Amino acid sequence: MPTHESLGCRLHYEVGGAGPPVVFIQGTGVHGAGWAPQTAVLQSEFRCLSFDHRGMGASQPTGARPTIEQLARDTLVLMDAQGWASAHVVGHSLGGLVALEVALAARPRVRSLALLCTFARGRDATRLTPTMLWTGLRTRIGTRAQRRRAFLELVLPASARDDAETEAIAADLAPLFGHDLADQPPIVMAQLRAMTAYDATPRLAALAGLRTVVMSAAADRIAPPPLGRALAAGIPGAVYHELVGAAHGMPIHRAPEVNAVLRAHLQRSEAANLTLRCY
Repeated sequence: MPTHESLGCRLHYEVGGAGPPVVFIQGTGVHGAGWAPQTAVLQSEFRCLSFDHRGMGASQPTGARPTIEQLARDTLVLMDAQGWASAHVVGHSLGGLVALEVALAARPRVRSLALLCTFARGRDATRLTPTMLWTGLRTRIGTRAQRRRAFLELVLPASARDDAETEAIAADLAPLFGHDLADQPPIVMAQLRAMTAYDATPRLAALAGLRTVVMSAAADRIAPPPLGRALAAGIPGAVYHELVGAAHGMPIHRAPEVNAVLRAHLQRSEAANLTLRCY
């Protein structure tokens, strides 16, 4: 269980596999273990690093106030700890904003970007529609079983939910999220504030030439596809994928398809980087 110090926080991370380095950056309220459906598969070809954001899981104490810029610096600190001059960077939801900031702040250190279920402007995802307000409230009030059910409605499509199996599904997912789905880690509100304050839209064009893939889930209530399309359109040359029938928890409930896209993207990007280094 390695850790590394970053501005008042001992960041917990996991690293495994062999090959070109890849950093996986998680979203709001999820431990780094949430990337297990990806890292367990991709470690056969890549050196994969995932971590708990400051204030999450074993990354304690919180130390500095979470901002997207600070979380990007945390990512670079962990790359430094591994001796990685550069890495491929993968981010989901909030982690997509952090990945964008890493690339914008330290472009030479990013070999490629993969942005899943995310957006360029945080307040677009935190804007409350009546449906999102009601579902969000239900994740915080009612019985524990009711809160788990509401949370599953946010992250899984109807096709992956079964009312009769809600408790079993929630129990299966708890190790990936790092907590009982009836509970929200205290740091979540600070993470949401950090997300709301961040907007990469005016700077996206600066990422021209950086191999980027954007993946959206067609049934995503948190990061609906129009946000993903806008993000991809803002990064010159970005490739866009949309999974029909998928929701915000796409990397978990549609892991084989996500992994196939990521593997192809990472392989092509690494091959292109090697070609450039040869000249």
